[in-house]
Amino acid sequence: METDKTTLNDLSVFSHEEEFSVFSKLNLTRTVGGREKLRLIFSKSLNDIHAIREVQKTLQLILAKESQWPLSISNGSIMMIHKFYETSIDQLPAHPSVSSAHYYKLFHAPDYSLVKYSTGHVFDFINGIQKIITVFLNDDAPENLKKFLNKAKTIIKKQQLDIIFQKEKSNDLTITEMLTLAYFIRYHYKQNLFELIEIYFHLDAWYGMAKAVQEFQLTFPVFTTSEEPVLKAEKLYHILLNNPVAYDVELNEKNNFIFLTGANMAGKSTFIKAVGSSVFLAHIGMGVPAKSMELTLFDGLLSNINVVDNVVKGESYFYNEVQRIKNTILKITDGRKWLILIDELFKGTNVQDAMKCSTVVIEGLIKIKRSLFILSTHLYEIGDDLKKYPKIDFKYFETNVTDEKLSFTYQLKDGISNDRLGYLILKREKVIELLERI
Repeated sequence: METDKTTLNDLSVFSHEEEFSVFSKLNLTRTVGGREKLRLIFSKSLNDIHAIREVQKTLQLILAKESQWPLSISNGSIMMIHKFYETSIDQLPAHPSVSSAHYYKLFHAPDYSLVKYSTGHVFDFINGIQKIITVFLNDDAPENLKKFLNKAKTIIKKQQLDIIFQKEKSNDLTITEMLTLAYFIRYHYKQNLFELIEIYFHLDAWYGMAKAVQEFQLTFPVFTTSEEPVLKAEKLYHILLNNPVAYDVELNEKNNFIFLTGANMAGKSTFIKAVGSSVFLAHIGMGVPAKSMELTLFDGLLSNINVVDNVVKGESYFYNEVQRIKNTILKITDGRKWLILIDELFKGTNVQDAMKCSTVVIEGLIKIKRSLFILSTHLYEIGDDLKKYPKIDFKYFETNVTDEKLSFTYQLKDGISNDRLGYLILKREKVIELLERI
């Protein structure tokens, strides 16, 4: 699914303040390398239903056998393996005897301590990889998982490593066995071990995704092979909210456009971002925050939410809005399936101009048959003229006012909002009172 950096930022998939991003919340990997592999997964969504289903099956398999995942492999153990190769030590004996092994221990004590400690971490790491292979490599395993595990199986199939599988823990090794293993690892297994670590990082990324599905009770979406675009979700919510309100959403070729209205703070932007981020997660094989979701594979996802002006180039906010819409239209008229999200179109010009521009854009967009649209606006007045188009579904978020106090239900309702709350908010926040005192 094609997307761009603007859309990923709009949907908070990534964020300058990373702790507030979707990626950060769902990152439950155990290693730094696993986190970076997960970042790559989040950076590029998939464009093939089979590939998406393979990831889903991998996560489901990990969840089914999660209790057997080796927790002995940690970020600390990976760091110690790297330190073993980066630190200069006195030459290890190639074929240590009992006497030469004790000699090394006695006369190279600091190096011996590092070697023993590091070899213990390698022992645990390779044991952990072997356990993952034993538990997860079977005929029913998804092909993408099989590929990594078969490669790992080949790498650890070394006679010199047999001692690891014959002992329960590294402390069971004699001094001679430990130094023999350390010599092989340091001088003959470095490249193999680093390949093995890279494989584990991929596995850790999937493990982190599976744990996030479990932790946040996410649901795997169902992809249909319909030629026409479909998006149907029940009890969908925004993954970043602690106490979210869920929505039911349905878009298809007959109703491919949601015209969304409501007061500021009523929930329009949150709804749009909830839909967009969930569709994105579905396209990387991840579970989604919903009771259920059914959708077609989208060829692209684009948003127009957080447009900014460009002081350096002398470009106004409105100009950049226009450019974003222009570039979007150029992309989505290619006959492919797109999901387009637009929040508060044409905020950068006067009301009359914005109404005319918005109407023209909406009337143009609904001609595009193989794309779905959600557009929010504060220009309620244009809604009546758009009711003649059967493909537009009118939704709004309600705001209740009691004794000049606002309350938001965040419930998505049918129709067009008629809330006019700007002056009330000014009055509630005592701005009017401050001005009267001047």
